Amino acid sequence: MSDTTSVEVTLTINGVQVSVPEGTLIVDAARKAGINIPVFCYHPKMEPVGMCRMCLVEIGRPVVDRTTGDQVLEEDGSPKLQFGWKLETACTTPVADGMVVYSKSDPAKDAQKEIIEFILTSHPLDCPICDKGGECPLQNLTMAFGPGESRFLYDEKIRLDKHVPLGELIFLDRERCIQCARCVRFQEEIVDDPVIGFYNRGRSLEIVTFSEPGFDSYFSGNTTDICPVGALTTADFRFGARPWELDVAASICNQCSVGCNLSLNTRREAMSGGQMVVKRAMPRQNEAVNEIWICDKGRFGYHFAQHPERLTKPLVRRDGEMVPTSWEEALSLVASRFKEAGAELLTLAGGRLPNEDLYNLAELTDGLGGRKVLYSSMGGGDITPYLGLAPGSNFSDMGDGSAIVVVACDLENEAPVLWLRVKQAAERGVKIILINPRRTKLDRVATHSLRYSYGNEAASLLAMVNTLSAKRPDLPTDDEQLQRNPELAAAARTFAEAENGVVVFGSEGMGLNESTALAQACANLLQVTGHVGKPNNGLLGVWERANDQGAWDMGFRPAADLSEDLQEKKALYIVAADPAGDDPSYLADAQGFLVVQDLFLTPTAKLADVVLPVGSWLERQGTYTSAARHVQMFYPALPVHKGLKPDYSVTGEIGSLLEIDQETRVPGNIFERIAGSVGTYAGLTYGKLAEVKEQWPIVGRDDLYYGGTTYENSQGLGVQLPLEGTGLPLSWPDIPETEIPRLGLLAVPITRLYDLGTTILPSELLHQRIHDPYLIMNSRDAERMRIPPGSQVRVVLGDKPAGLANVEINDLAPERVVLIPRSYSLPISGPDVVEIKLVR
Repeated sequence: MSDTTSVEVTLTINGVQVSVPEGTLIVDAARKAGINIPVFCYHPKMEPVGMCRMCLVEIGRPVVDRTTGDQVLEEDGSPKLQFGWKLETACTTPVADGMVVYSKSDPAKDAQKEIIEFILTSHPLDCPICDKGGECPLQNLTMAFGPGESRFLYDEKIRLDKHVPLGELIFLDRERCIQCARCVRFQEEIVDDPVIGFYNRGRSLEIVTFSEPGFDSYFSGNTTDICPVGALTTADFRFGARPWELDVAASICNQCSVGCNLSLNTRREAMSGGQMVVKRAMPRQNEAVNEIWICDKGRFGYHFAQHPERLTKPLVRRDGEMVPTSWEEALSLVASRFKEAGAELLTLAGGRLPNEDLYNLAELTDGLGGRKVLYSSMGGGDITPYLGLAPGSNFSDMGDGSAIVVVACDLENEAPVLWLRVKQAAERGVKIILINPRRTKLDRVATHSLRYSYGNEAASLLAMVNTLSAKRPDLPTDDEQLQRNPELAAAARTFAEAENGVVVFGSEGMGLNESTALAQACANLLQVTGHVGKPNNGLLGVWERANDQGAWDMGFRPAADLSEDLQEKKALYIVAADPAGDDPSYLADAQGFLVVQDLFLTPTAKLADVVLPVGSWLERQGTYTSAARHVQMFYPALPVHKGLKPDYSVTGEIGSLLEIDQETRVPGNIFERIAGSVGTYAGLTYGKLAEVKEQWPIVGRDDLYYGGTTYENSQGLGVQLPLEGTGLPLSWPDIPETEIPRLGLLAVPITRLYDLGTTILPSELLHQRIHDPYLIMNSRDAERMRIPPGSQVRVVLGDKPAGLANVEINDLAPERVVLIPRSYSLPISGPDVVEIKLVR
């Protein structure tokens, strides 16, 4: 990965003149000129190591007169060149002005043949059965650059173990490994999870895992993409299909708010009853969003959409039992009861719904005068259209002179790929200011790590503002604040003096009130420091679900007291949300007519009067709006299940029965309505979202060896929304009081990447990474309460029903605080007093 500058140099590669930034490596310069120099160990996203020697080339450098400093010329006036006595690696050699490179000369071609032949001496040559066959860099390079025949005997090849599990997700075929170290370097350099490495030396060298559980990383699947052979394979694709059998559909991951670009490989197969199925999820390049990486939750979490327990027919409650019915009866009943409810209709929408579905829900609800509620406990979505990241923002462009504040957020668990990009930004010189109540993995690269007590999130940000602003004379002066908390004041100055500044806020330990106050405090900091309205500046909310930002944009808002709202309304329309699954008290006393629209018979659906089944995101087209406000389009990968409809169609048909003008068939038409009525979406079309441009590095073309099997993006890079204005009035929010009990314990919600949610549980591959319900307790609290490690305890949160949880003793939890993961069967949505009693 080159450290380039704006100064350009000109060289010649295979007779082609190339101009590239100074510091560019020869292999990258050739790539930009359309010349492919073969590589195995080199990858454009990692530092070069020159291990495999596949990129050996001849290099001639201009001869310079030592006395004058001028170039020495030949008789014909051309620069005199001096070639080295040996070949050099193109992946480790930077370009120089006037340099001449030959990658197709006889010496270079002979070296390439010898390297291929050498690698094949220890390779099993099992291409007919290898999972990588058809997209294997070694296979391709052997055909293009190999000798055509080998002088070595097959029977003398080394024999090693095959199909060795590095973990439950990744398998290793030791015979196929060519020891390029791409996987090891990826884990060490890119994601800072050095959980695999080399063991032994020489021909006995092999990849092993150092962690328990094996290959314990959120990004393990990426190693299978960049492996240049079939040594590493994923558990869900091993021996599952051959690449040439697969169709490809462009999609967007809906597991978190980053919006990673996916390519879904599908095929029709007999073992699935002749149905089309998704065989694997692969990354699709979008350098402004996920680069060429995805996390394992996105890679393996798609299985929920193909689960056999999905609903296939509408259900209505008769004599206390749910029974199948026709669409006509179900929709007619729903429409009539919604009409009766009128303004007493509450629509509760989940943030995994695409924009088109949310817009139809909003039209229907508004048409009846009802209330639109987003199932979320995180505020601030009304601020980001004004102060969010401006168009053109890209974390990859941020370097020395920029600063990123991350507050109230365990970024690795809440948005793994965003964590990856922030971590890489730190390595390029970006100052990371981490403000969190406990230690997280981001502390490893933070310039400033500040701690606060739970409940003081907004106060911490406002304290930073106070050191920089004279707008509130009643607040401490800069000198007073500096004496009180010099580290906080230093962090504030670092952010204020940065050329570019971004604030990233999450939902660590907060409910809606706390989160709303934090968002406003973040907005104040950005405006006081001038970090608004320009690329690589602004506010980014790490939303709980993939399209929470889109839901805010479509007019949905979280409820201050969701439980009370659900009890009072005459009709409830709950779509893509499972409040009863998270907290049974939400619907315990609800009396209204309950309609649930979902993929599964969730705990909420089991309470419904009508259940409407829908197609998944795999089976339709639509758009999501990411946390960074990229509107991106996904395409259908599978045919719609017989008898099912997408969410927007179901809602639209209800609206049509109520004489509300709604689109029911074409999502593009709904998006046109969005563009015509939602301010920042003005002028957007599916055509604009489908536009692409050349990205660097160039991956996914016909070679596969340069960037791995990541897919080139030819279906659309999306559009980053413009801002609605230049700012908002400064506002000092009321900060909710959250006191840590002197004698008792305060429970706060945290996010874990793998939880018990509807979109994760159906993926059996991830079950080993999902714990039983648990909580995290400080060792001093555990000792004081005489709770040994591994205990099971009875947990009572406020006045909610009791639940059971296993205890993990870890000093990541501050004293007097218990950390409880969301979506783990314990009903927590914000800070709450907790009672814990030992069961065993």
